[in-house]
Amino acid sequence: MPTPRFALIGHPVAHSLSPRIHAAFARQTGIAMDYGLIDATAEEFDDALAKFAAAGGKGANVTLPHKARAAAACESLSDRARRCGVVNTLTRTATGWAGDNTDGLGLVRDLTDRHGQDLRGRRVLLIGAGGVAHGVAPALLDAGISGLMIVNRTDSRTDALADLLGDPARVHPRNFADLHTQGVFDLIINATSIGHAADGGELPLPQSLIAPRGDVVDLGYGEASIGFLAWARAGGADQMMDGLGMLVEQAAESFNVWHGVRPSTDEIYAELRAESGLTTVA
Repeated sequence: MPTPRFALIGHPVAHSLSPRIHAAFARQTGIAMDYGLIDATAEEFDDALAKFAAAGGKGANVTLPHKARAAAACESLSDRARRCGVVNTLTRTATGWAGDNTDGLGLVRDLTDRHGQDLRGRRVLLIGAGGVAHGVAPALLDAGISGLMIVNRTDSRTDALADLLGDPARVHPRNFADLHTQGVFDLIINATSIGHAADGGELPLPQSLIAPRGDVVDLGYGEASIGFLAWARAGGADQMMDGLGMLVEQAAESFNVWHGVRPSTDEIYAELRAESGLTTVA
């Protein structure tokens, strides 16, 4: 019997750690799986997904820029995916693709279980309104935050995410230009390329946004997160974290969706963190 096939679909994907993470989970649990990479542009996504299914693909993770398109390609959606409107985990069924989203649970698990964060009652700033921001926002609300302010370069996308969340008492869309009048935040989450080397330019964010003992997370990881976390350090942030832990935790949740077993994440996280040479909690 051939080894069940799984993959990450995105563009670009050559840099991804996902195959290594899932290989570690497979060894740990004794579950056979072949996890590869499929590089597909937005125009190629539908054809790439169809070819993967025809070749016996059992499940896939989805990354930029396809999370919204993946949701539209599904025959069914989990409650989590329906709430956030995007999909990062696909499972092949007898009638088509079933979609789920594990990003939010992955982020909350990393913040609470690994970094000791208590999210209850915290005022949170979410920078970005793309696929990753959609994925994490509902889980943050479920974790008990008191308020979620969303800013993005495109106001219409900010408003669309706020409308989707359907919690006007706690969710507030704002423009970057308004941030200097919005007070301070206990937790700031960067779900964009702002501060990354490829983005260029200065950060359009006042450091006065960081509350005393406030924390900052960049959902990128490794070198991509250095610029934003340096901004946070200069602004006096307490804990500064990158997205490596979220990457590992959301992968574990996807593995559980596919196999009904949630692997331990500590060993592979520690291995990847040591190799990165970067400390993300200060």
